[in-house]
Amino acid sequence: MRLQDFRIHQRLSLNPEIVEEIYTIISEIDGVKNSIKITKQLPPKTIDRLTRSVIITSTGASNRIEGNKLNDNQVENLYKNLNVQEFKTRDEQEIAGYLQCLELIFDNYNEINVTESFVLGLHNNMLAYSEKDIRHKGSYKFASNRVEAKDQDGNVVGVIFDPTPPYLVNKEMQELIDWYDLAVNDKAKHPLIIIANFIFEYLAIHPFQDGNGRTSRLLANLLLLKHGYLFTQIVSHERIIEENKIDYYKALNKTQSSWKTEAENITAWLKFFLEVVKLQSTKALQIIEEDNIEYLLSEKQLILWNWINEENKEFSRKNAVSATGFPERTVESIIKKLVDLKRLERIGQGKATQYRLK
Repeated sequence: MRLQDFRIHQRLSLNPEIVEEIYTIISEIDGVKNSIKITKQLPPKTIDRLTRSVIITSTGASNRIEGNKLNDNQVENLYKNLNVQEFKTRDEQEIAGYLQCLELIFDNYNEINVTESFVLGLHNNMLAYSEKDIRHKGSYKFASNRVEAKDQDGNVVGVIFDPTPPYLVNKEMQELIDWYDLAVNDKAKHPLIIIANFIFEYLAIHPFQDGNGRTSRLLANLLLLKHGYLFTQIVSHERIIEENKIDYYKALNKTQSSWKTEAENITAWLKFFLEVVKLQSTKALQIIEEDNIEYLLSEKQLILWNWINEENKEFSRKNAVSATGFPERTVESIIKKLVDLKRLERIGQGKATQYRLK
């Protein structure tokens, strides 16, 4: 099957009036993607720490969009205790599965192939602890469902659209995966346009009885990472969507209104998705350019730095060792880095050396 024969692909013949706007946004995003600052300036340990933070933030935001009540502090506590394997409430069960899936994606995105079996497995793993979803997890839907907008209390406030009926889901999911493979291999469109188109069609099909929004956001993380948008590990796109949830639903609703017609128009969703990624990239670049020392330090370095600021007085290496419990060599190395970063100044020499904030 040729690309032009896919309905999904035909709607990407964009109106010339918006092409320039779309590619202006894309060029700004790619400017961050191609910046060596992200990989060269942040130490690997700092990126790891930021990534752990994003996993927590993204998990909380993505689930709250669907009515979950847990805040980020509760999500973080759950993340630290995932080995418990028993989660009492529905909210905890949903959070635990999402945490593990997002961690898997961040750690293994290069090795993951976008296939139907992966999508089914992702859904199964995301709902691994959810008692209410035992019947349908990892399987396509068996009954009609619909996309609903929910308020912060989880109450339904409106119906966005009616998706693909159950008997057509298998066929349309196969077509979606086939189109994605062809589009990527042929480089038929810019990767961000391919990703946005994939995510919308996935949401429009709504292949599972429940959990479609959450799996779509997990898949967005995967696709962005696979196409080199590594700032996905530094700033949460789920949090941005949560903060713009009304616009998220409006874009989906407007785009769905022409879905499967002869004049499909994906502009509203495409612009929304790209603006989210643009804001994500902008926030990532700010982290790099603002020279915020917290982003330049590893976990242990940050502990010592925070202690220095709390004390806000001259100190010796011995004081720092006593306060942190770190080995003397570790403290010495951290202090040297802070001096090199011109955050500390050295007073005196030899054993009498003291340090203070610069």
